[in-house]
Amino acid sequence: MADENKKAVINYAGDEFFVAISPGGHATTVETKGERAFAASPMDLLLIALGSCTAVDVISILQKKREQVTKYRVEVRGERREDHPRSYKRMEVRHIVTGKGVSPKAVAQAIELSEQKYCSVAATLRPTAEVISSYEIIEA
Repeated sequence: MADENKKAVINYAGDEFFVAISPGGHATTVETKGERAFAASPMDLLLIALGSCTAVDVISILQKKREQVTKYRVEVRGERREDHPRSYKRMEVRHIVTGKGVSPKAVAQAIELSEQKYCSVAATLRPTAEVISSYEIIEA
């Protein structure tokens, strides 16, 4: 299956709201009136895209390594440039892994594989934004 020609459709819904339809047909509400905060902004969606892309990779790799992960969370923080178009200059990705006897080496390797080989969102952002990853392991 070719991924090269994906198409998203964004429809204006009025009052600075948009309804974005993903290439797979899933709807997401997007807004640009930041003080209202009823829906994610386009820049919020970039943070979500990066976090979810790497999360999918990391949990899959840890499961293949048979690590006993009972809970997993990714937090992504973005620092934007002052000048327009105010793109992200730095994005910090924090992986919080909870489990029984989870190997720090396995977590570090999973994150590195995601960053360097699998996460297409990170690869897309990396030419213009510094992407920094860290992790924490919590014993269950």
